[in-house]
Amino acid sequence: MRFRLEWLGAAGLALLLVACARAPIRGVEASQAEQAQQQRELTLQAHDRWRMSGRVAVSANGEGGSGAVLWVEHEQGTDFELRAPVTGRSWRLQVREQGALIEGLEGGPLSDPDPQRLLRESVGWDIPLSSLRYWVRGARAPGPAQIEFAEDGWPARIEQQGWTVEFREWMDTASGRMPKRVFASRGDQRVRLAASRWQFEHG
Repeated sequence: MRFRLEWLGAAGLALLLVACARAPIRGVEASQAEQAQQQRELTLQAHDRWRMSGRVAVSANGEGGSGAVLWVEHEQGTDFELRAPVTGRSWRLQVREQGALIEGLEGGPLSDPDPQRLLRESVGWDIPLSSLRYWVRGARAPGPAQIEFAEDGWPARIEQQGWTVEFREWMDTASGRMPKRVFASRGDQRVRLAASRWQFEHG
């Protein structure tokens, strides 16, 4: 598995993202924004091997956790690693076709065929990881969804599966534009993500 060091990887991806979703002028029509978003989502779907590093905070029912995160999507599945800021302890979630495994926790490693259930029962995070992998990239997950656009035509909010996902800041890079700060909520559940780097696999 090879990742370029440049932001967002391959130059071809850069051209596609810029062409499909360049920040338009103020007051862009909703239909134009939707068309650009559909093209952008198709481009992201075709480049689904990526890594994102940054920080994440999750809270629900008065409990939660936060830390530095490394999220990698590759040909075998998903690797999600969290390192706590104070203790320096980390855990790593691996999601494969046959199920999920989490390492680094007391009493582990732990496994479950259902990644969402494993996260909920092991660390208390009741989050839809399979959908979040779309949302963090500024895209809708498969299934019904409502989307709102900012004046510049970029996604401002997605409502899907009972979750509200807000895109509070975007990153301009040499290869395209990706979300920098994402805030997702459902009831008292909160997920805050601050991305510092995106890379896409090349070749």
